[in-house]
Amino acid sequence: MKIRFRLNGETVELTQVAPTTTLLDWLRLERGLNGTKEGCNEGDCGACSVMVTDDSGARTQNACILFLPQLDGKAVRTVEGIADPDGTPHPVQKQMIDHHGSQCGFCTPGFVVSMATAHLNGAQDYDTQLAGNLCRCTGYAPIIRAASAAHDAPVPPHMRDLCPPSADDYSPKNSNDFARWYEQNPDATLIAGATDVGLWVTKALRDLGPVAFLNRCGDLRGVSRRDGGLYIGAMTTLTELRDQIAPHYASFAQMIDRFGSTQVRNAATIGGNIANGSPIGDGPPALIALGARLHLRRGEARRQIPLEEFFIDYGKQDRAPGEFVEAIHIPDQPDVLACYKLSKRFDQDISAVCGCFAISVDQGHVSAARIAFGGMAGTPKRAAKAEAALLGQPWTMASVQSAQQALAQEFTPLSDARASASYRMQAAQNMIERYWRGTQGLASDLHEVTA
Repeated sequence: MKIRFRLNGETVELTQVAPTTTLLDWLRLERGLNGTKEGCNEGDCGACSVMVTDDSGARTQNACILFLPQLDGKAVRTVEGIADPDGTPHPVQKQMIDHHGSQCGFCTPGFVVSMATAHLNGAQDYDTQLAGNLCRCTGYAPIIRAASAAHDAPVPPHMRDLCPPSADDYSPKNSNDFARWYEQNPDATLIAGATDVGLWVTKALRDLGPVAFLNRCGDLRGVSRRDGGLYIGAMTTLTELRDQIAPHYASFAQMIDRFGSTQVRNAATIGGNIANGSPIGDGPPALIALGARLHLRRGEARRQIPLEEFFIDYGKQDRAPGEFVEAIHIPDQPDVLACYKLSKRFDQDISAVCGCFAISVDQGHVSAARIAFGGMAGTPKRAAKAEAALLGQPWTMASVQSAQQALAQEFTPLSDARASASYRMQAAQNMIERYWRGTQGLASDLHEVTA
């Protein structure tokens, strides 16, 4: 196995390295680059943030859940490579000093990398860009001031790194190569963004056995128009999906903003979000409410199924050995979708309940209804009884109450650390009313409600 990438302006070529070695461990243990810190080791705190550049541009990612083969043909810049090679501080480093943005310093390298990447990209939405970097000393005000103060400074030339050609490793180059290989190796672990699989290694200490890194399968990535709708490649990252879906389904895009952090969204893929079958994954409820169909492939054989049929039971999906998620298709439709994510924190948290609603009203009566929830069962699940209670009925509070009662007949949520069963049920029922209130022009968003 060969891996070739740029590290702080120099080309690195590795030939003897375990495929599940994380960039964080390699930087600290093999290269002595200790500025990249190990905090949570699961992609939550941002202390290990690095800048990764490829043909699609520069973005921040978490080194703790980034495997070395995922870097093949890319460029990496750690905090040690942010300053100019002659020692001149980067504009964000200077402003962090001037605005007193650091105390203990543990989180500072990750902040500096995230700020320098935002500076390179011209991004000024600092609350979003830095939401994945946690600071427990200084508070965010001086850090935000530093980022803002650095915005107009020119981008240092060394920050625009070039990517080397990929090495001749075992990563498939396109979906056809991968399909043939996976059909013959159905027990292999598939690694797309590694935002979930990475924790199997860093936290569960699992031996993954044979693995396939899919980051070079460019034909599995992107959003296009096809067959009367949006065709979304499984390897499309959440960051890419958010930008492409926003003009069509604004509420879905707003919910994507609450997936993990910027670093996580830059790596995580929509196909992985579906394929891991989590009952609290936020993508499936929205896609189910939109009537999405899942494209599956095994070798040369392809099939399509409604997304809700993919989830059979907890930990069990309708996917044969050697079969993989190739794409998702959303049929064209008016944008009546609303997605509500309930979690203890607004940013970077796992849902207690995620409810998504697409309800059409014609002449005062419900003509179509698709409702789906995450966190209410062992799988993402469509609320068929609640839909039936609404169809053909006047779009009134009385009909809403009937749908709320129907929810109690088809869901038996669990109690866990995030929420009790009764809280989940009441929250889900309230989400139906929230949707109705929104269609009546009434305040329904927590950010809109005042005392």
